[in-house]
Amino acid sequence: MASTRKPTFKPTTDPRQSKAGRPSGDSVEVISAQRPVEPEVKAAEADRPSKPAGAAQAGKSPTDNVIAFPEPRKRRQRRLVLWTLSIVAVVVGSLIAGAIFSPALAVRTITVDGTSLVTPDAVQKALSGLEGKPLPQVSEQEINELLKPLVQVRSATMEARPPSELLVHVDERVPVALLKQGDSYVMVDVDGVQLGATQDLAAVPLPLIDAGVGTTSTDSFKAIAAVLDTLPADILARMSTASAASPDAVELKLVDGKTVVWGNAEDRELKAKALEALLRMPADPKVPVNVYDVSVPRHPFTK
Repeated sequence: MASTRKPTFKPTTDPRQSKAGRPSGDSVEVISAQRPVEPEVKAAEADRPSKPAGAAQAGKSPTDNVIAFPEPRKRRQRRLVLWTLSIVAVVVGSLIAGAIFSPALAVRTITVDGTSLVTPDAVQKALSGLEGKPLPQVSEQEINELLKPLVQVRSATMEARPPSELLVHVDERVPVALLKQGDSYVMVDVDGVQLGATQDLAAVPLPLIDAGVGTTSTDSFKAIAAVLDTLPADILARMSTASAASPDAVELKLVDGKTVVWGNAEDRELKAKALEALLRMPADPKVPVNVYDVSVPRHPFTK
């Protein structure tokens, strides 16, 4: 675009021309050019505050020259995974909390198995306090605490069957002998715990220990009970009585009148196997057997 500036002509007197001999009265025409300044630009420049040297650079932000690079892909993925896991954890926690406290999973039916000495009704009555409680809140420890008054129960395990059934597996104590008490006979287990009573000695196929009920804490009773607890059920049913002059001299009587010399309570499992083998031997009418000696289990004998 062509410039719109117009040259202006000003007459001037050059002192150097005067010294050169040119008459001082002569004037020399000098051409000069000036760009006109718009009034608005002049006003803006007048209002602008003056800045010291280097102020322009000092006023820049430290981040004006920083290049922004995109976030690494692995970092984005890691952040996404963390967010996803957090959301899943919250959802799962909410579901678990809902299940634990949901009345839809409340106990309404208690089923019992594994009982013989105690009736299922007695177990259900002892656990009646669990009815209405959500299944996830029921623990085996709580069940065993509620069943403590039932001495026949050694322990119990549970099985939850949603939405409302609680199955309780009862592990009962095993009676190993009978103790004479007045006109009745008391069943006891290996720990001497009384599990029940009967007046008919023949109704319970257990040996009678020749001692009173108050002797269950003696060493002799503990040795006898430990021996009887080791015997298989079919051999235990063949025993008539059990006695011990001392903890090292346990003797058993079979229902047919034969004697088992047991000795002490050591090597019980090996002695039980030796006795089982001797009892299974075919009888020889020519050599009758009255005594089975398993006191030395690796060398048992009969006589």
